[in-house]
Amino acid sequence: MTETTDTTHTAHTAAAPDPADTTGTVDAATGAGTGPATELSGRTTSDDAVARPGVWPGVLYDDITPARRFLTGVLGFTEALIVPDGDDRDRVVHGELRWPEGGGVMIGSRRPEAHDGAGAAQQAPQWIYVVTTDPDAVYERALAAGAVVAQEPHDTDYGSRNVAIADPEGTVWVFGTYPGT
Repeated sequence: MTETTDTTHTAHTAAAPDPADTTGTVDAATGAGTGPATELSGRTTSDDAVARPGVWPGVLYDDITPARRFLTGVLGFTEALIVPDGDDRDRVVHGELRWPEGGGVMIGSRRPEAHDGAGAAQQAPQWIYVVTTDPDAVYERALAAGAVVAQEPHDTDYGSRNVAIADPEGTVWVFGTYPGT
């Protein structure tokens, strides 16, 4: 017997924020994005019933505030969990962002004493691949926000349509239609 799975995806495009919608907005002045998250005792959590990824890419930032604004307000992630540093609320000890089409990424503030003193690992170069049905929409949002386009939208030899965008600290985010094997 053969079992089949429906892998149909719908495209996600950014829409103008609705002031009455409390489930997620993008602040036009700052570019800060908010999702259906709530803050509890300094921790922000999401009640979304989203499938939990088994692999979490992690990205550390010297200045987390513009990174959060860019990742949510420009690229389209939503904040699922933000744990601010108890001594410095401009720093994030641990954060989780969700991609609307599934999956997530962990973010945090870079500092030598963070993440069990990982030191050298915090300086590692990285790039992150995100599956999307509409990389051109991500490209258009990035262009509108003045983001650095690391690679224009293009079709690959393996059947994906990809675009690469650099975040404010140079991490390259590749958005493509190839869902992996």
